[in-house]
Amino acid sequence: MATTSHTSEQRISPVFLGIAAVTAVTGWATWTGFAELPGVAVFLFVTAAWVISLCLHEYAHARTALHSGDITVGSKGYLSLNPLAYTHALLSIVLPVLFVIMGGIGLPGGAVFIERGRIRGRWRHSLISAAGPLTNVLFAAVCTAPFWLNALDGVPREFRYALAFLALLQVSAALLNFLPVPGLDGYGVIEPWLSPSFKRQVEPFAPFGLLFVFALLWVPAVNHVFFDVIDSILASLGINGLETYCGQDLYRFWQTSDFCSVTG
Repeated sequence: MATTSHTSEQRISPVFLGIAAVTAVTGWATWTGFAELPGVAVFLFVTAAWVISLCLHEYAHARTALHSGDITVGSKGYLSLNPLAYTHALLSIVLPVLFVIMGGIGLPGGAVFIERGRIRGRWRHSLISAAGPLTNVLFAAVCTAPFWLNALDGVPREFRYALAFLALLQVSAALLNFLPVPGLDGYGVIEPWLSPSFKRQVEPFAPFGLLFVFALLWVPAVNHVFFDVIDSILASLGINGLETYCGQDLYRFWQTSDFCSVTG
């Protein structure tokens, strides 16, 4: 009985399988140029792939917590990859997608609720927090692989642009998540090593950490530095600014320009 229960808790959700199917179909449409409006295919492909990365991000937190001692994550639905099972579906899925549409920023989501009292050892707590953004790093490595492996021969232009933009989202999500700001995963990595008095002082600010980071990104100087860092990372992986620009340009098909279609 217990085995059957544990198996059902870890069964992949039909919702996630549906999102994966959308990613596959729209990826194929982007690659083949099947869609009459390539921007629509790129929009659906990147959005679906972005949601998959968000699901894997939260899954990594939950799976690591399970192996660290929190056996409740399965009953909460966190191991099914179902985005509707998250504690805050709005924060985990809806807002990150809206931020991609609005500004091309891989906003970190949140969250799965981990029962930290069940977990012993500071290293385990740190690893649980780090598991999510490390998934974004891995996703970025996959997206950029054709570029740093020089394996772009035969890759259609629109698909290459879509991968470049998706890589930008993953890199920005990883960087933002690793910031040591209360409420973000980066702070969760270092929190177990901080003094109890310091943690008590910082705790009231945790719900506003993400809002603080978002507000900072609206400051032109900060935004410029942030994206300069992202561009440098992507350039080291073989992706130039034109490719990420054209990827976002295609993604926002409702206001796309002719520049990328001419220069491609």
